[in-house]
Amino acid sequence: MYNMDEWKHVFKLDPAKDISDEVLDQICESGTDAIIVGGTDEVTLDGVLQLLSYIRRYSVPVILEISNLESVTPGFDYYFVPMVLNSQNKKWLVDKQHEAVVEYGDVINWEEMYAEGYCIMNPPESKVFQHTDCSLPTEDEAIAYARMAEHLFRLPFYYVEYSGKYGDPNLVEAISNQLSNTKLIYGGGISTKSQAEEMSQFADMIVVGNAIYENPKEALKTVKAVKK
Repeated sequence: MYNMDEWKHVFKLDPAKDISDEVLDQICESGTDAIIVGGTDEVTLDGVLQLLSYIRRYSVPVILEISNLESVTPGFDYYFVPMVLNSQNKKWLVDKQHEAVVEYGDVINWEEMYAEGYCIMNPPESKVFQHTDCSLPTEDEAIAYARMAEHLFRLPFYYVEYSGKYGDPNLVEAISNQLSNTKLIYGGGISTKSQAEEMSQFADMIVVGNAIYENPKEALKTVKAVKK
């Protein structure tokens, strides 16, 4: 369908957050490579469907990052399945995913499904860090998770997530140096052109999320900064 190997920039929209039609139009027409729909909590089927129906007016690829079974619906180009590698509870690594396959295994189109090995790096006050019962990895541990993602699990994506906080470019570079086949996604705190340019030097794909809601004008500038 689409060549994800060429993707450099993705916007992430949270179905639980309010956003104007004007900003949605600008996002869909921005030239971003894709839009991810997903969030940590209060993600409902109604919220997902509202975003999906609006984005489908445009030709931009749209992905559902699955956060709960109740909000899964047909109509997306791809479905990203997070596997939280640094969670202290294996339900966020395999049990939730297994539950979904038990429920929907007969109807899943596996060609549309992609696993993401998540490493959540931000401090414990982060909502997603708490929700998935994570432990904060050291640099060596984060690199080890990347090696596992590529060589042991052979995952298509390794997602370094700072969730609202801008991360350490040196760490992202060190992780990038370990990956050849697994694509490195970076998300967290990107709100300016310079931050987008910096992280895109090392990550195969950057995700811009919170900035859409806090300063959409600046968030939109990140597209050209990465794809120039």
